[in-house]
Amino acid sequence: MSDAAAPPPSSMRDAATLLLVRDAAAGLEVFMVERPGAADFGGMHVFPGGKVDVADARVEARCVGLNDAVASRQLGVARGGIAFWNAAIREAFEEAGVLLAYRGERLVDLSDAATRDRFADHRDAVHKGVLSIEDLCAREDLTLATDRVYYFSHWITPLGPPRRYDTRFFLAHMPENQETAHHERELEDGVWVRPRDALAHREAERWMMIFPTLTTLASLARYDRVDALVADVRAWKHLPEVTPERHRQGMQYSGR
Repeated sequence: MSDAAAPPPSSMRDAATLLLVRDAAAGLEVFMVERPGAADFGGMHVFPGGKVDVADARVEARCVGLNDAVASRQLGVARGGIAFWNAAIREAFEEAGVLLAYRGERLVDLSDAATRDRFADHRDAVHKGVLSIEDLCAREDLTLATDRVYYFSHWITPLGPPRRYDTRFFLAHMPENQETAHHERELEDGVWVRPRDALAHREAERWMMIFPTLTTLASLARYDRVDALVADVRAWKHLPEVTPERHRQGMQYSGR
């Protein structure tokens, strides 16, 4: 952690971000979105994510392979850790159209047009706040694939902006029989990209990114295959050493 003064608790918002990754012919790719200019981090290329909602803590009974005690221990918090996993899954559904959930023992299959259209309506309702993930799971008899979502890193945005975020990053393999689709009313664009290519876009000043995004891409760029990345994430071997450079950038960082 940096030694910058901690903000008052009321000014900090919990948030979750999901790194969706897949294997492609050219190597590992990650899904990134571009925030509109009026949004927080407007004009930036980031990973799907957003703030943790109160309802995200109420879905523990629908979580596979994870409970709040284990989740909280991984995040180093007293309680409520499961909400970050659920927020990451919900935000991926809202912003990328990808639902990390099981029907029975298999991940949700959205390859059928009628099913895809029905879940597109669910996605819109979740985005508008008229349907919670808990209600969606009950309506479609789903469980959340929290066993496939891996804790990746922890970032706190710097002092200065009116809203600060205490954000947990997570990683998940893109499910088969689903396709990404960025939310057109919330995002400017969505694209699959090799991490090293995303870094090249930033270097050429075609894309804007903040330091946590750059650092995360640098971590991902060391891998060619998802299985090798997941193995290192599960063993907590995927992050570079924390250096004073992070502190000079005005960011706070911690591992587990």
